[in-house]
Amino acid sequence: MVILAAFLALLAASGAAAPTANDLGRIDFPTSGSGEAQARFLRGALLLHSFEFEDAAEEFQAARKADPGFALAYWGEAMSFNHPLWREVDTASARKVLDELAPTPEARMAKAPTEREKMYLSAVEALYGKGSKEENDRAYAEAMRRLHEKFPEDENAAAFYSLALLGTCEGRRDYPTYMKAAAISEEVFAKNPLHPGAVHYLIHSYDDPVHAPLGMRAARVYAKIAPAAGHALHMPSHIFFASGMWEEAAASNEAAWKASVDRGTRKKLSSDSHSYHALFWLEYAYLQLGRYADAREVLRKMEKDAAQTSSETAKNHLAMMRAAYIVETRRFDGDVARSLSGETRAVTLFADGFAAAGMGDKARAAKAASSIEPGSSGEHHGGGMMYRMGRPTGPEADAVMKKQLEALQARSDKDLPRAIALAREAAADEDRMIFDFGPPAVVKPAHELAGELLLASGDAAAARSEFEKSLAGAPNRALSLLGLGRAAEKAGDRAASVEAYRRLASVWSRADADLPDLAEVRRAAP
Repeated sequence: MVILAAFLALLAASGAAAPTANDLGRIDFPTSGSGEAQARFLRGALLLHSFEFEDAAEEFQAARKADPGFALAYWGEAMSFNHPLWREVDTASARKVLDELAPTPEARMAKAPTEREKMYLSAVEALYGKGSKEENDRAYAEAMRRLHEKFPEDENAAAFYSLALLGTCEGRRDYPTYMKAAAISEEVFAKNPLHPGAVHYLIHSYDDPVHAPLGMRAARVYAKIAPAAGHALHMPSHIFFASGMWEEAAASNEAAWKASVDRGTRKKLSSDSHSYHALFWLEYAYLQLGRYADAREVLRKMEKDAAQTSSETAKNHLAMMRAAYIVETRRFDGDVARSLSGETRAVTLFADGFAAAGMGDKARAAKAASSIEPGSSGEHHGGGMMYRMGRPTGPEADAVMKKQLEALQARSDKDLPRAIALAREAAADEDRMIFDFGPPAVVKPAHELAGELLLASGDAAAARSEFEKSLAGAPNRALSLLGLGRAAEKAGDRAASVEAYRRLASVWSRADADLPDLAEVRRAAP
């Protein structure tokens, strides 16, 4: 609240009005367009900065209609087909838009009346060039670097360059590149505290547990800057997840989900227009808070939507949300566990095997483990896009989960040493995976499972170490805090145990009354 108050005071001091309910932020983006075309272009650029790609495309189309020769309107619509941080690109559709401006790059360049606009067009030509996605992303970033250096006063060139740098990472967590992108966005934010792109890209640059404190300022203000963009309502939760701030994360995704539903209703869109991404994050936040009943209601919304569509995105989110619910609640015989039959994707097989192991059904657990084929949950393609936002997990995560089920099988066979060895192997494999934000791709974090098995074996000191490693990657994760409290107590470190229990008691301050282990936590956290 102090940060937000200071931010609003800065706005007042600069003479700018505080954001209103329909705002998308403020940018200065002069072009050769005028009148209605420029107004629609500006709104499209604002939406583009907040990854509201479909709505941005509509605005750029309106700008084209108002001024058919307005070159940057075509640039903007083409840009809407590139989603760099989601590793999605629809090159064919983008090229079609550019061809509607003129049939060749040279002819398109001639449509741009200024050097700066020509450089924007040149950059988008590189983005949708004839190379591989990785080659095109690097060529685009280089083109944006040149544009930024040629016109350093252009805040949008700087912001888009920052985003382009993040896009060159291709899903890797390349910290030097992330920090370079952050430095550029920080300069834009310092000049224009209402720039939605600068704040948005700062959050993406900082959304890991180590750097999250640097992103807290951006997280606190983005929804205030662009409250009309549903993605802007969700984005603060990237920093809140990385910081273990589950109440704030839940509030962000409640707002983002509602905004997506309202938009779908307003525009008469199908249920696939809803932000399943925000809904999944909301469920996970509720699960960490011990609000299992609320998490179940959220899952029902996903079940309802998935029943109305056959899209892979809906099915994948349903699979991940069911798996998360089973792992976090440990309700192995509930209706969610019973609804898993028939699914073949690895995340569902893991959830089924995990539930079976919890119920002592060795045959079912073994079948689930043997059925996971790492790599079968790869990326899905359609309509020219490479979809990753709705990924069921990924080959590396699949392999880790398969090994975890094998560890649980060994435990069922009373072979705890083998179970622990397998769990530790799974944890080492997970550590080698690229860090990803949000709910874990490995539904049951492997260090947490290793800690639970070590605790069961009586090795409290080793268990404590595993829980601490789990919490380093997922601050305030509820079951890891619970394990840490128990392990520290058994290891004889009463102070560390009480601290872990107190942290969990704070996380569970509004937990369901019937939550397992709640009484234990409250007794241990005076």
